Amino acid sequence: MKLRRVRAPGKGRIEIIPMIDVMFFLLATFMLASLSLQHIDTLAIHMPQGQAVALTHQEPLVLTIDQHGQLQLNHHVVVLAQLAAAIHAQLPADHSLVVAADDAAAQGAVVQAMLHARTAGIEHFMIAIHHE
Repeated sequence: MKLRRVRAPGKGRIEIIPMIDVMFFLLATFMLASLSLQHIDTLAIHMPQGQAVALTHQEPLVLTIDQHGQLQLNHHVVVLAQLAAAIHAQLPADHSLVVAADDAAAQGAVVQAMLHARTAGIEHFMIAIHHE
C-alpha cells in the first residue's frame, strides 16, 4: 500500500485592507458620537449685556541683584534702605516676587534684599534661573 504524502498547507495571509476599513469606520463613528454628546447637559441661556473694565495682565515684580550687590526693581535702580517702600508701592495682588540674582552676587546681599521684601508684604519668592 502506497501512502500519499500529505500536502503542506500554504502560508496564511492576513489581509490588512479590510482591517483598515473597519478602523476608519470605528474612528468616524466615535468622532460623531462624541460630537453629539457635547450638548447633552447644557441649557440654552442668554447672557446679559453689560460693560466692564478690561482685565489687564500684570507683569511680575522682579528684583534683580547684580554681582556687585546693586538692586533693580522692575529695571529701576533702588537701594536696600528704600527697597521695602518701593516694593510696597508696587505690591502685586498675589504678593509674590521674582528674585533674579547673579551667580557671583553675595549670598548675604540676596538674603538681606529678600528680608526687606518680606517686611514690605511679599509672601512668595520665585527664584529665576537660566535653563540650558
